[in-house]
Amino acid sequence: MPSNPKNTRKCCVCKEHADKSELIRLVKTSDGVKIDTTGKMDGRGAYVHRNEKCIDACIKKFALNAAFKGAVAKEVYDELKNQL
Repeated sequence: MPSNPKNTRKCCVCKEHADKSELIRLVKTSDGVKIDTTGKMDGRGAYVHRNEKCIDACIKKFALNAAFKGAVAKEVYDELKNQL
């Protein structure tokens, strides 16, 4: 039996599980990291809660660098901030 219910993902900042609709998906592609508005882009994904607390912590801790195991452009963090 899975440890988390269907259609839930874990926020890479606070590590809490939430429904996919409550999270912002970011995808690492060959062109770099992008925000996936469709939820269907190919590539390695990471999720962040769609709230100011998690987004600010993500930017402050550079949590996407850890999630994608590499440097993420500052523009991606700026674009993430605009998702509020």
